[in-house]
Amino acid sequence: MRLGEKLRYLREIEGALRGRQGALTQAEVVRLLKKELRETISQAYLSQIESGARPHLTNSSRMLLARFYKVHPGYLVDDPEGYQEELMSDLGALEDKLDLWLINGAERFRGDPEMSQALLRVARHDDSRMCVVLLGAILDNPGLAERLLQVLKPSPAAAMAEAVPKALPKLRRRSQ
Repeated sequence: MRLGEKLRYLREIEGALRGRQGALTQAEVVRLLKKELRETISQAYLSQIESGARPHLTNSSRMLLARFYKVHPGYLVDDPEGYQEELMSDLGALEDKLDLWLINGAERFRGDPEMSQALLRVARHDDSRMCVVLLGAILDNPGLAERLLQVLKPSPAAAMAEAVPKALPKLRRRSQ
C-alpha cells in the first residue's frame, strides 16, 4: 500500500472512531492536530502526500501523524513491493488488524445502531483481543450470556416488573 493510500485510510478510520459517517477531511485533521497535539501541519502538505505529489513525509511530520492516528511511525511509509499484510506476526499489529476489522463490521452494520456501536466500543477498547476472547469464554458457559444480558440490559418489561414490587410499599403507605 502506498503512503497516500494509508493516510486516506487512516482519515476514514479516524472518522469512524470519532462517530462520523465518513472520513475526516484533511482540514479537520489539521484542526484536530492543532487542538489535540498543539502542533501544525498544512492541509496542502497533506494533500501532496496523499496524492503522491510528495512521495515521503519528513520525520517530524511522520512522528506527528503517527501520534495523532496512534500508529507506529514505521507504518507511515510505502510498503515494499510484494509486501503482504497477512504475514504480520507482531501482537500489536494483529490488534490493529482486529480493530480495523471491527470498525469495518461497524460500518457494515450501520443499519443496526446497537450492533454498530458495540463493535466500535470493542475496537476502541485498549485490549480488543481480550474483549473478543472474553465473549468466547462467556459463550462457552451455557446460559451465561442470557443472564448477563438480563442484568446489564434489562428489557423494558423486565425493568417494569422489577420496579413495580419495589414501588408497592410506597404506594400502600400513601393510600393509608
